[in-house]
Amino acid sequence: MNLKLTNFSTIIIVNKNQEQTQAIRVKTKHLKRVKHYIATIGCVILALACMVIYLSSKGSKDELEKQQLRSQIARLQSKLPAVEAAADSQAVAKSSAQTYIESIQGKLQKINDYLRKRGLKGFSTKDIGGDNKAAADLSDNEKYSLYDEYLSRLLNSVAFTPMGYPRISSITSAFGYRSDPFDGESAELHPGIDFRGAKGDPVHVTADGKVVFTGWKGGYGNCIIVQHKNDFQTLYGHLSHINVQEGEPVKTGDVIGKVGSTGRSTGTHLHYEVRKNGKPVNPVRFLTLNN
Repeated sequence: MNLKLTNFSTIIIVNKNQEQTQAIRVKTKHLKRVKHYIATIGCVILALACMVIYLSSKGSKDELEKQQLRSQIARLQSKLPAVEAAADSQAVAKSSAQTYIESIQGKLQKINDYLRKRGLKGFSTKDIGGDNKAAADLSDNEKYSLYDEYLSRLLNSVAFTPMGYPRISSITSAFGYRSDPFDGESAELHPGIDFRGAKGDPVHVTADGKVVFTGWKGGYGNCIIVQHKNDFQTLYGHLSHINVQEGEPVKTGDVIGKVGSTGRSTGTHLHYEVRKNGKPVNPVRFLTLNN
């Protein structure tokens, strides 16, 4: 198909250096639309530029947020050892305090066991404490340590000091001078106390110790002597039966013999003595904690 010449326009390109020209024929309608083409291309370039600027700005903002998050994570991680150390310290303190408390409770339980075996009422452990003003400056561990040390000494004293009743019954004759029960005319020192009892009733030792004598001993009849720590001895006289042997260790509350009326006795009963450094002391002082 032949095109008319009026449908085309000629564009001449001149090269100044080589002094040559070049002619290019284009459709005239394209030349008339060139402004539209340029505007369209400009809009596309502008849109692309805006997109690049937006993406670049968004990328910078995201990177800034990432850096801020990294900084926060780093700060939190730096605080973790201190928090963990504090938690560990609290756990250790709590564990240590709990250990002290359990130790104290165990000793108090043993003390109450000793008291009950002696016929004494145990004491309450609800109000353990001391001088609040003096204790205010002490840490919990220091308080617990002091209580624990005190209770250890108390436990040792209770375990080896003759306390309580060798036999739970009424006292028929007290410690001290009294009329001779056989003639009634002369006075004699009664070095112990007598407990009412029937023949065969059990006799309990009143503290941990070691049996140092068993057998017949003059007016005491069948007799047992137990050596305790702290220079204490206890004597159990007029027995109908002896359950232990010399040299045998005994524990608080053990049955060591039976009530009788052997020796110089006017009736069935238990004669009980407490001796300190070999000298008789009033056993009533050791029957309860309040004496």
